[in-house]
Order: sequence, then C-alpha cells, then structure tokens
Amino acid sequence: MTTSDIFRIERSIHIDAAPADITRLIEDFHRWTAWSPWERLDPAMQRSYDGAERGVGAVYAWTGKKAGAGRMEVKDVRPERVTIQLDFIRPMKASNTALFELAPDGEGTRVTWAMEGKETLLTKLMHAVINMDKLVGKDFENGLAELKVQAERAAVTA
Repeated sequence: MTTSDIFRIERSIHIDAAPADITRLIEDFHRWTAWSPWERLDPAMQRSYDGAERGVGAVYAWTGKKAGAGRMEVKDVRPERVTIQLDFIRPMKASNTALFELAPDGEGTRVTWAMEGKETLLTKLMHAVINMDKLVGKDFENGLAELKVQAERAAVTA
C-alpha cells in the first residue's frame, strides 16, 4: 500500500462488459449516483456539475454534513484508463489521483479502482492509526460491485 513518498489503495473486479461501456459510467459524473458508494452516505448532500458534460474537463463538486466537501475533475480518458483529480476540502484537505484502469479479461474487463497520493507526515500519522486500505478499500469494493451491476445491465440492454 505505501512507499516512502506515495500511497496507493486499490481494488479490482471482473465486469462482463466492454471497456468503452464501463468508461461511459466513469467519465460522466451524472452517472455516479447509480454506483458510487459515497452517493448514499449523505441524502442531503449538495452536488454541482461544471465544465464538460462528460470526459476530460468534467467537474463534480459536493458538500454535505456526512460527506464533507470536495471536487473531482476528469483529467484524462483513454481506452485503458480514466484519470481523475480528487481534491478533498473538508473534513481534511488532501489532493489525490483516482484511477480507473481497464484491461481485457476473457470476455469482459478487469476494472481496478485506485487512489494515489503523496504520503505527507500527516497522512503517515493517519495511516499509522487508521487502516486506510481497509477503510477506503471497502468503499471501492462496494462501488465496483455497483459499477458491475450498472455496466452489465447496460450491456444486456444494448
């Protein structure tokens, strides 16, 4: 999970859908409400969308009592990867990169959801007290399971 300068948390799942079908669910923040584990965390959460409708330049911001506040921006979309700049504002400021890596896997796609960031003194102390891999990893597992349902449902109806 950690090196001296960078941390990485990741989880993977096999999805019976083409990478392009899965990418559409990731690069469009309007579609995250169907699969993101954090969307149900705070029913009163306020969301805003800015920039491009989807893909590079799409921006999603949120604020809520339970969900804190932050912003995401799609920075790069390729057949094998979607890169998102992830900035948390509260409860604690942090800037990380979210990656969705898509690789052929038999008849479907292996999707890996990862978060990477700089390992600061504060994050090193936090990681010593809280197992972030287990905490965030569980959310990634839940989100990937929902992404699988949405992508496979879309593949069946296509």
